[in-house]
Amino acid sequence: MDKYQEMRVFAAVAEAGSFVAAADGLGMSKAAVSRHVSDLEQRLGVRLMHRTTRKLSLTSEGEVFLARSREILASIEASEAELSTRSGTASGLLKLSVPVSFGIRHLAPLWSEFMQAHPRVALDVQLADRVIDLVEEGFDLAVRIARLPDSTLVSRKLASTRAVLCAAPSYLQRRGAPREPSEIAQHDIIGYSLLAVGDQWQFTGPDGPVSVKVRPRMWSNNGDTCTAACIGGAGIQLQPTFLVARELASGELVEVLPQYRSTEFGIYALYPTRKFVLPKVRALVEFLSDRFADPPWGTPG
Repeated sequence: MDKYQEMRVFAAVAEAGSFVAAADGLGMSKAAVSRHVSDLEQRLGVRLMHRTTRKLSLTSEGEVFLARSREILASIEASEAELSTRSGTASGLLKLSVPVSFGIRHLAPLWSEFMQAHPRVALDVQLADRVIDLVEEGFDLAVRIARLPDSTLVSRKLASTRAVLCAAPSYLQRRGAPREPSEIAQHDIIGYSLLAVGDQWQFTGPDGPVSVKVRPRMWSNNGDTCTAACIGGAGIQLQPTFLVARELASGELVEVLPQYRSTEFGIYALYPTRKFVLPKVRALVEFLSDRFADPPWGTPG
């Protein structure tokens, strides 16, 4: 007597609406499917299905048993999936979405190392600064830079970065450096059009929070484009340290009003809410977490 098989066959018949369709789906003969259901009814001592030549329907007892059968079968599948994900090898296509500038500067150099470490994983890396819907668009994982992660997704914080007010020495020599945040509004501004705070730049200084309304002379939806213009002396910009740390270290850019701190962002690996994480997703999250434990742009502070 195989209670699991009887339950599985009964659920398949109920969901397919016929013995023939269930037999095709299960890879069994119609006679074998019919026998499993009959044996189940005989063992339980109740009729689970009304059968006619044209129609199959569940009795009230059958409706109750189907609901419980689905719960039990799902629990068995979940248990098997948990063991598989814990012991399974990372494999298959891994589709991920990453921000453009961060993806080019800090992630692109890592993909070769990850694929060498996980030879059975293939990568589909999509670069976009828009917020994609992981479930709707079929992504396994996304890297996002935000103040708070999306609460509907599972998140793992990889690192932090902060927005830095900066300009080229040539611009500051020509226009002079602002001495307080309110003076920023009088300068040429290079604005990142996807910045969450828009044109209302916010800082925390010696006397507490302060907000400045700016009117950019130039907009771009790409941070590298903004930074290139800034290096050329086009104005003052507000960009994250992961994007400008190298230029600040080389002297191509200079931090403006360093006593005023701007927004700090987390860099997160996000993936759809699942009870059991696929080995390929787990492998990438652990890999990125390890590589960004000591980020090359430093940590806020």
